Amino acid sequence: MGRKEIICSWKKSISNIKDVFDFLGKMGSGSFSVVYMVREKNTRNLYALKCLKKKHLAHSNLENEINVLRRIKHENVVGLEDFYESRTHYYLVMQLVSGGELFDRILDKGVYTERDASKVIKQVLQAVSYLHENSIVHRDLKPENLLYYNTDENAKIMVSDFGLSKMLEHGTMSTACGTPGYVAPEVLAQKPYSKAVDCWSIGVITYILLCGYPPFFEQNETRLFSKIMRAEYAFHSPFWDNISESAKDFIRNMMEKNPTKRFLTEQALRHPWIAGNAAKDIDIYQSVCEQIEKNFAKSKWKQAFNAATAIHQMKKLQLSQSEPSALSMPQIIVQSSSQNYLQALGPCRNEFDALDPNGNPVQAGRILSCSNADAGTSLCPPLRPSHSEPGNALTADETSDISKFHSEVDAPFRPSKR
Repeated sequence: MGRKEIICSWKKSISNIKDVFDFLGKMGSGSFSVVYMVREKNTRNLYALKCLKKKHLAHSNLENEINVLRRIKHENVVGLEDFYESRTHYYLVMQLVSGGELFDRILDKGVYTERDASKVIKQVLQAVSYLHENSIVHRDLKPENLLYYNTDENAKIMVSDFGLSKMLEHGTMSTACGTPGYVAPEVLAQKPYSKAVDCWSIGVITYILLCGYPPFFEQNETRLFSKIMRAEYAFHSPFWDNISESAKDFIRNMMEKNPTKRFLTEQALRHPWIAGNAAKDIDIYQSVCEQIEKNFAKSKWKQAFNAATAIHQMKKLQLSQSEPSALSMPQIIVQSSSQNYLQALGPCRNEFDALDPNGNPVQAGRILSCSNADAGTSLCPPLRPSHSEPGNALTADETSDISKFHSEVDAPFRPSKR
């Protein structure tokens, strides 16, 4: 049987994508996609163009992503602007955002308070509330999917990466997906779940924004998953001593083990820590940033091993009923042998320090991000850890395979030989 084509009423067929866009530079790459900054020739508008080679693609995953993205129009969500198809590729024209990732902005601030965290979470809640109202569940909310629209000090937060999102038809889902550090207990327990899983993830993100380390920290995968399923976390001293009780109450309601008792977005938006003045204005920059740098180094928080792999690991290791007591001090987050293939290609960072969405020069070294810059966790087969880590060098065959893939993906954008 031949490949089943994606059915899309607004898909545009094209023989050469360069007839429509000028390619300004590569922004990043994943195992199944390459993302370029492009300028549309007719309008001179800038976009992020995600290029996917058909032969490497599971059509159902892209079709799902497109169906979700086309329904979304919200100021805090990275949107899909257009969709093209050639004989060999699909091209997703995405809204371009240039303000960098959430953690990077915090580290750059110099001053950072509870109130700053509250403003971030409020925007995330507004975006996710909109998704839920439209029967869309994100299912993979985490800090690296929260981007700033531009480099302005008061730039808005943008929710990105809808590769694992799902349109909710019957109220519950059962597919295990997401990133275990942020995934709700019911997902790891392989129970049917609902949009409440996104609220759990927002609770985890809030926790991290206020202390700089994750609520669940174990170097052993089995113990990590067990703690998540028991919702076993704490507000450790001295890291939480200056954090308001209102913030802790908000987190408890978002990270409620029982999904039927967990806050939904509309309840969260009414909480005093979000809607009122309960968030403290005390500077917590030093303690939070020290912990972020210690616990979320790029080589660690860029990892994205999926929940299906986590469940497989739990079965394989036969989860023990007796667990040691929690560590008294935060340590590094769990290490995993099932890491995103993206790591072998290097992080999706800016390789073209040139223009922001307004056509202005971008500061060298600033992250330039777009929605779904990699192909999404569900599309990425496991591979060994990043070759940037000592002792984890890729073999000659693996290096050859990766180079061959990118040679094929880049092929449509090279001048033809005469």
